[in-house]
Amino acid sequence: MFINKNKDGLNNICGKKIAILRKELNISQRSLADKLQLSGLDVDKNAIQRIECGKRFVTDIELAAFSKIFNITVDELLK
Repeated sequence: MFINKNKDGLNNICGKKIAILRKELNISQRSLADKLQLSGLDVDKNAIQRIECGKRFVTDIELAAFSKIFNITVDELLK
């Protein structure tokens, strides 16, 4: 049976990096969600929390939006 999780049990590989980048910008999870909503994505504060702790998958569209907000490439977000 195939399981869509990392070896560490997380559902994404960018959540920890997103949390670090968000804290570097000194913005809250709600503020980050607001920025994503302004870019047209339906993401709330709870979704950001689940992404950062690895409980939620991240779509390619969301990856592109995060990389734009943080002014980095998608590759940098995934490393």
